[in-house]
Amino acid sequence: MEEFLTQNAALIVLAVVILLAITSAVRIVPQSEKYVVERFGRLRAILGPGINFTVPFLDRVAHRISVLERQLPTNRQDAITADNVLVQVETSVFYRILEPEKTVYRIRDVDAAIATTVAGIVRAEIGMMELDQVQSNRAQLIERVREAVANVVDDWGIEVTRAEILDVNLDDATRAAMLQQLNAERARRALVTEAEGKRRAVELAADGELYAAEQQAKARRILADAEAYATSALSEAIAQNGLEAARYQVAMKQVEALTEVAQGQGKQTVILPAAALDAFGDVARLLGGDRVKGGGA
Repeated sequence: MEEFLTQNAALIVLAVVILLAITSAVRIVPQSEKYVVERFGRLRAILGPGINFTVPFLDRVAHRISVLERQLPTNRQDAITADNVLVQVETSVFYRILEPEKTVYRIRDVDAAIATTVAGIVRAEIGMMELDQVQSNRAQLIERVREAVANVVDDWGIEVTRAEILDVNLDDATRAAMLQQLNAERARRALVTEAEGKRRAVELAADGELYAAEQQAKARRILADAEAYATSALSEAIAQNGLEAARYQVAMKQVEALTEVAQGQGKQTVILPAAALDAFGDVARLLGGDRVKGGGA
């Protein structure tokens, strides 16, 4: 055995060298990673997922970079709004590496660099907004922060997929002041609502009285028109038939008045004055005269 090894030592060494060369030349890269290959300390190539070939003993895989989306730990930083309110902002950033050659050779600690960048941008953006705007326009603030961070980290071969502002916390004094202001605003709105209700009730009552007055005025105008029409008709009758028409109208009014008196409740005995009997007689005489005139005609 020793003799065989001695005689074939060269072949054995050659086989081992070939095996090592093949092993170092063939690189199988997982789907979720990219390999940064260097040759004599310089960037040679970026190997993508699948089977790749390199030059044995000259090329080496210097960095194995994951291209999966990453999430930075939740970060808290203080910021001062435009109306001088101190707030504590909780942020979270999601990113992924698109160009490993930039990430490897341009920045040392990616997570720390992104966290610092996000903190500075958040402070700058909140410093231009009042507290009410920070609370009500959070979606707009998140989008502005994401765009600003994306522009900064673009030189590092990184894509910021999401930048979230998880919470905006206030100190106890500011929170108590805001609660007091909120209660005062609610009380003011209640008073305004009550005043508006009373004013509306007065307006509706006035509208009702105005409508009633208008209807009464219309009724009076209709009665006046009817009275004018009756007077006009009576005038025409007097003009055509003389004094007898007037006496007839007066007698008919007297008869109608006596009829209403007789129909009253609780009256079983009606005492008629002498003038009433004359009225009945005048009506009968005038009716008889009309018939005679009609028959003569």
